Amino acid sequence: MNFQRELNKKASFVNRTLKKLLAQHKGIDTDLRKALRYTLEAPGKRIRSALVLWCCEAVSGKVKKEAQIAAAAIEMVHTYSLIHDDLPAMDNDDFRRGLPTCHKAFDEATAILAGDALLTLAFEILAKEIDDPAVSVRLIRELAQAAGPAGMVAGQMADLKAEKTKGTEKLLKYIHTNKTAKMFRGAAAMGAIAGGANKKQYETLCDYGLKIGLGFQIADDILDVAGASAHLGKTAGKDAEAAKCTYPSIFGLGKSKQIEGGLANKAVALLKSFGPKADILRQMPMALLERTR
Repeated sequence: MNFQRELNKKASFVNRTLKKLLAQHKGIDTDLRKALRYTLEAPGKRIRSALVLWCCEAVSGKVKKEAQIAAAAIEMVHTYSLIHDDLPAMDNDDFRRGLPTCHKAFDEATAILAGDALLTLAFEILAKEIDDPAVSVRLIRELAQAAGPAGMVAGQMADLKAEKTKGTEKLLKYIHTNKTAKMFRGAAAMGAIAGGANKKQYETLCDYGLKIGLGFQIADDILDVAGASAHLGKTAGKDAEAAKCTYPSIFGLGKSKQIEGGLANKAVALLKSFGPKADILRQMPMALLERTR
């Protein structure tokens, strides 16, 4: 099983779902729709949404409709976070996914509204497209907790406040856990719920998601130091320029890679009880270790 090939398949599946869901909304302003399509159709990796689908498969053996909608919803929230993260008041970035950022391609006000639209649309589709109200509520709760003021937003706030300050290991872990890892945990949780997981399966996949999410962010920190802008699809070296609190800045590159590898091994070890249905999830942490963008 080739991880990249399987990820590409899931990305194509999610892209088709996003396109279909957006097309169903007829009352969107023309310029706003262009901005939404521009950001949603940019060549993203779709790792979080693929994680939703793979966790559902690990539990149920197939991709259920609930997982399809949940995957689209988490991708909308992730894309909103990128739009807002790139704004002049935040990271002030010119490129994302190899293209001009939303506020550069359109304007700042349109970018803010596009982010707002994607965030709210994500919860609308979870409420509207999921047939079982109990499952709908659980999925909405997971996504809200992962992305909200005690999740991704908390991490973003701490990240901004930590700029140009002397970072600590404790602060670093708080930022990365909230800013990135909780969204990976949320993706795994949503996939587990969509697949009908029992309590143990749900908790195991949540723990798995948290570990690979933290590893993913450490890899991001490393790539910002070691990668090239053209290959990354975004501006390299921004973290150091802004004096951000990152794993390389606290631990150095070598130790950061060791921590990343340890998290990957622990994540894989968690999946023993799932058998062959979780083989792609076993590949995922190792593939994230080796990524170059």
